[in-house]
Amino acid sequence: MPETAGSAKSGRTIRTTSQPLQRVSAETKDRDSSFVMASYHIHPYYELYYVERGACRFFIDNELYDLHEGDFLLIPPRTPHYTRYLFGDCRRSCLFFRDQDLESAARNALPSLQAVSPEKNTPSMDIFSAPASYRPQFEQFFRRLSSEDQIQDERSEDMSHYILQEFLLSCGRYCQFQGKSPANIHTGDRQILDAARYMSAHFREPVNAEMIAAAAGFSPNYFSRRFKEATGMRVHEYLVLLRLKSAALELLSTNDSITEIALRNGFSDSNYFKDAFKKMYGISPRAYRSR
Repeated sequence: MPETAGSAKSGRTIRTTSQPLQRVSAETKDRDSSFVMASYHIHPYYELYYVERGACRFFIDNELYDLHEGDFLLIPPRTPHYTRYLFGDCRRSCLFFRDQDLESAARNALPSLQAVSPEKNTPSMDIFSAPASYRPQFEQFFRRLSSEDQIQDERSEDMSHYILQEFLLSCGRYCQFQGKSPANIHTGDRQILDAARYMSAHFREPVNAEMIAAAAGFSPNYFSRRFKEATGMRVHEYLVLLRLKSAALELLSTNDSITEIALRNGFSDSNYFKDAFKKMYGISPRAYRSR
């Protein structure tokens, strides 16, 4: 999904792309520190993000990551993420694909894709690095996929499908997997990360911005500004996001009523929960559970 430059409108700093991906696709773009993503965004398909040159910062899955040249980040479907280009010029390439685009061999190439059942589990993400000697090969995969996007003949979809399989198999063979440990986090960002972890631990409780700011050691106003600058989201929006993700899992894994799930996950009003859930997922909680 292409990024969008500009300022987010008030109250709309989470952008959800509900339109399905039609086929495997790729793009390469140059960014610099003047580029600002319009919003924290979510999409219903996988994104494999690769840094060809330079570095960037990700806020994803309650963690901050600095990605450098040769680094990959596999972003699962419906995982909110936000990118900052704080370190100067950066060239990044993105590959977009659906669960049904994966054949078994390619699925087994990456740890987070192994034994994933989209109906029952939330896929995790992978962070891995390409050795310098193999980076031209991986960059060529992006070029080939971008070319198929331009050709668009009767063979393009099949070609893109099989390039994806080779791409992921090559990742599994040559790349070094790093797990989920954040790296190269500056002191100020670590405080924001600590605040995010505090919210992750207490989102089911009636916490507010003042309590979260105190846990991070900031005044409420200063913390709100700093959190928004670092993550692209307001504090309350991130808190709601954590509650919605937990509630979505419970809708699929329990038989409890929607009201019980809403209250258990920090929502004091079930109608507000239903409205917020539909805004994020595009359907009602009841429809989400049925589907």
